Formats: sequence, C-alpha cells, structure tokens
Amino acid sequence: MPRRDRAARWHAQGVVPERYCLPDTAANRRQNMRNAPGIPWPRRVGSALAIAVCLFTNGPATAAAESATDYPSRPIHLISGFEPGGATDVVARLVGRQLSRVLGTSVVIDNKPGASGNIGAGYVARSDPDGYTLYLANATVAMPSLFRTLPFDIRKDFAPLSLIGYGPSVLIANPKAPVKSVKELIEYARQHEGKVDYGSGGVGNITHMAMELFISMTGVKLIHIPYKGGAPATTAVMAGEVPVAFSAISDVIGHARDGSVVPLAISSRERSPALPDVPTVAEAGVPGYEASSWYGIVAPAGTPKSIQDKLTKALVACLQDKVLLNELVALGIEPADAGGAQEFRKYIDSEIDKWAKVIAQGHIVAR
Repeated sequence: MPRRDRAARWHAQGVVPERYCLPDTAANRRQNMRNAPGIPWPRRVGSALAIAVCLFTNGPATAAAESATDYPSRPIHLISGFEPGGATDVVARLVGRQLSRVLGTSVVIDNKPGASGNIGAGYVARSDPDGYTLYLANATVAMPSLFRTLPFDIRKDFAPLSLIGYGPSVLIANPKAPVKSVKELIEYARQHEGKVDYGSGGVGNITHMAMELFISMTGVKLIHIPYKGGAPATTAVMAGEVPVAFSAISDVIGHARDGSVVPLAISSRERSPALPDVPTVAEAGVPGYEASSWYGIVAPAGTPKSIQDKLTKALVACLQDKVLLNELVALGIEPADAGGAQEFRKYIDSEIDKWAKVIAQGHIVAR
C-alpha cells in the first residue's frame, strides 16, 4: 500500500503506528498525530477547522429550529431582583403561575436581590437568549442615569415582551410618629430640619425615588435609610426604626387595616381601589405630584423573534384572566390595558426621560 494511502488510513482511524509514537500520554497524543507520515500537518489543521466551522454554523440554526417548534420544553426561570415577600416578588409569583398554565410548563421564580434590582437584571442580561430566563422588570431599570455604572444597557440588552401593570406607592407613618397627614409631615420636617429619617426599598428603588420627588416638590430635608427591599422597609416603619416611608400597597394593605401603620397618601394621580379612603399626595397638599412603579417582563436581547412573539402572546393571554386581574387589583396594581411588546418599549423610553430629570434635579447618584 502506498505510504500516503497508509497515512490516510491511520489518520481516518485515529491510529498511528507505534514506531511513530511517543509514550501514550494525554500530553503526547497531539504530537503523535503530528508524527503520522504522509499527510501534511497544515492540511490536518485545515480539515479540523473546517469541521469546527460546520458544527458552529449549523448548530445554532438547528437550535433555533427546535426552539421555534418545541419551545418551551423545560422550566422557565423568572428572575425577581428583590427580596421574597415584596411587591415585585408577589407580582412575579402571580404572573409566573398564570404563565405556567398558558405555556404548559413550570415557571420557577428566582430571587436575586441587591443593588436596587440591578443584580437580577444584570444576571438576565448575561443569560443565554433562549427564552428560558426572563426578568420581571420594574421602574428602577428605567433609571440608568441614577447609577455610575450598570452591568446592562436597558435599551440594548433586553427585549421587552409585555407590560403587566402599574403600582402606586403609599406614604405610611408609624402610629406613634407625630404626623397623621401629608401637611403635618411637611410641617414637622421643616421644624426638625435634617433630623427626620425615611425608609425605602433601596437606593434607586421606586420608594426611594417617590420620596425624592416629594422632597424636591416640598423643599423639606429628610434623611434616607435604605433597606433591602420594600417589605423590610415597611417592617422598619412598623417597628419604629424610621417614622415614614413610601411602600408598595401590597406590602402595607393588611398593616394599614389593622392599624400597624398609618397610610397618609397614595403616590398615583388617582386614588387606589385597594385603599379608597386614602387621598393622593396631590390631594393631600402637593399639587401635581405623581410617582408610580410598574411591572413588565423582558427577555435577553437576541432571544429568537419566534420565542419573543410566543412569550408576548402568552403574557397578553395572562392579562385576560379574570382571576389574575382581580389578584393584581387587590394588591393595588392597575393591570396594563392590553400588554404587548410595542406598548412596553414606548413606555420604557418615556420612563427613562421622566426619571432622568428628577435624578438630575436632585443630584442623585447611587453608590
């Protein structure tokens, strides 16, 4: 057999005659193949690269085809950037339960709290864009100018799927605090300038920004005490650690009814059906005031369009479910009118512009 034919056979079989081999160790195997006579080494390298290129170029196309027809074939992880028990977590669990029913697969809620939700958002931005890792975004992700650096770009790193709803905050006070209305809070803060604390769910959290807007519109000076989420901040008001805070209605509605906290005002333009007797901040003495959180689902940018469309359609279907709608309203959350990706993209852009002005006016920087 000609020498070159023998070498081709050895190469095809991955076998090199013993006389050409170094001792058979992991470190020597590549050199042993180099020693095989008759087939130039560059050609062997070129063949290997050609195979690798074929695998690389054909692999994603196959995966995309499978995703378009089989998605979802395993559990979906919906990431919440805040502590369990808070408003964002509760919304995630309600939406995740209904989304599981619509898609016919498990939706697992993962809490990755910290940095005003940015840890969870950054995690999703870096995740595989395959539709199996989603993020329950809220107002904080539309405040990029608040932070010196971020592990994501809200406009470039995410694909908006659908708004879920809007959630006003409620300004609450400890029952023993010497304030029972917004006007009394303003007067008390002016009399004790720089000595009145307020709690929040963290720097950049909507409960923080709602109070910063309140401060900018009233001229009072309050000391910010951030907590790791809205629920801990509410607990701090109940315990008397801080006298006042803005909190999500879902965090305080039960405590407001049993007298553990005193609701002073709602942050939205209109009163909440969940607390119909509580005036808005504007009604209570700060005309023009309005600050609400919101909730929506995003996926990593690069998620196949077919999967984005399927998820958006499923989320819009969720918003037609009367049980889910009633649960959201009971939490003080106004469901989105129709949902959908286009509406959500426009809303995110408007929120970025709105809060950028508040942040600039207040010289607010998250450290």
